[in-house]
Amino acid sequence: MKKFTETHEYVIVNGNIAVVGISKKAADELGDVTYVELPQIGRTVKKGDILCTIESVKAAEDVYAHISGKIIEVNNDLEDSPEIINEDAEDKGWIAKIEISNPSEIEELLDEEPEI
Repeated sequence: MKKFTETHEYVIVNGNIAVVGISKKAADELGDVTYVELPQIGRTVKKGDILCTIESVKAAEDVYAHISGKIIEVNNDLEDSPEIINEDAEDKGWIAKIEISNPSEIEELLDEEPEI
């Protein structure tokens, strides 16, 4: 199940795991991504926390956690190839996987991405 946020992140829910990244629209708005500060595996995040920062030729933007839980995996490919986010933001450009601690937060996510 794929959900979106008002701030243009996506959350793909598969059981008790959420795959989080930024939407294609957000990646297009950012321009060429030059760096992704990945979150630390094992870190616990709460809904609304800053998950990571993405830098591009245009700006640096924070990416927020919209699901509370523990970070269990990060996309290490982004360290050497941050441009993957521009090429395939909603598949190969995922940022982190979170083990969901509060499933009710899923209901607060959007079924469709809002306009930018």
